[in-house]
Amino acid sequence: MRKLLLLTVVVLLCACHGRQAQRTATDRCDTLELRHATHLTIVKHNDFVEARLADPWNEGRTLHTYLLVPSGQNLPKDLPQGTVVRTPLRRAIVSTSVHCSLVIDMGRRESIAGVCEPQYIHIPSITEGLKNGTVADCGSGMSPTIETIIDLRPDAIFLSPFQNSGGYGKTEDLGIPIIETADYMETSALGRAEWMRFYGMLFGCEQAADSIFSVVESTYLSLKAKAAAAKMHPSLILDKQTGSVWYVPGGKSTLGGVIADAHIRYAWSGDEHSGSLAQSFENVLDQGGDADLWLFRYNSPHAITYQELLTENGGYGQLKAFVQRHVYGCNTATSTFYEDTPFHPHLLLRDFICIAHPELGLGKPQYFVSL
Repeated sequence: MRKLLLLTVVVLLCACHGRQAQRTATDRCDTLELRHATHLTIVKHNDFVEARLADPWNEGRTLHTYLLVPSGQNLPKDLPQGTVVRTPLRRAIVSTSVHCSLVIDMGRRESIAGVCEPQYIHIPSITEGLKNGTVADCGSGMSPTIETIIDLRPDAIFLSPFQNSGGYGKTEDLGIPIIETADYMETSALGRAEWMRFYGMLFGCEQAADSIFSVVESTYLSLKAKAAAAKMHPSLILDKQTGSVWYVPGGKSTLGGVIADAHIRYAWSGDEHSGSLAQSFENVLDQGGDADLWLFRYNSPHAITYQELLTENGGYGQLKAFVQRHVYGCNTATSTFYEDTPFHPHLLLRDFICIAHPELGLGKPQYFVSL
């Protein structure tokens, strides 16, 4: 019996190896050159596209593998292991305003069938779609409404992965491809923006996505070169205290990279984290209290004032930038900062350069306004 079992295993292994060898012999694959993204690999095969997402929290591991197969085409034989996604996506649930904005930018607004947490999405066409019923409210991005998803019958669901989140609950049991939007874990702004080339493939607008990215890349690099010519290099702190914690961008985060590319000094530039760092007010005051500039984002029906800042936290009055009135706020309730800048980082870089290096003559910033 043992010999028979061993023989069976050997035969199966040989058969699998033979099929893989056959596909390797007949399949012409081409790895797409990605110039900035480090957590994404795209390989074009004869009859499908393989996209591998690296696990940003566990080096050397794969977060997810997607196999993009055109709709109407029979599934290729001997596909590698991964989630099959039929393209182009015609009905997708997009959970964040960031990705909604990108899909619209690529010309595929009609493919957004549902969104999550619409109260945070300030995009006119999405707001109108929610009113007239062409876009569905799918509830929370952390736990979407299962009944709504079933009724929509989407081709895919775009959800943001988080470390140690435990997965996506009942959503995973629906058999609908979940596109894990891990682009935010890239360590450079252009790296994150380059993910639009993958999303363009999903929605059948690869050429449009490549064209948009080409403009973003060239504009960003041109602005970076201009900033390098600046003679002064002021220092900066970003954002403000929330509750008892002040979250600052890690040195290897996309925001940290944009600050560096704007040739602005940053107290946490040497930090190795790609996400945010939770700091106490005392620590921020100690490390960044002497910063020349203070930029922060907030959400309010009216423009914030210096007096309001002191009401929130009297300690803000100890910041050098506060004393010298070099404070700039971005009101996300009235601007499209979160919709625009993740995939168009040149817009954020321009704001930083306008504020830190006015002598370069780029004009007024678009998102951050002097208090």
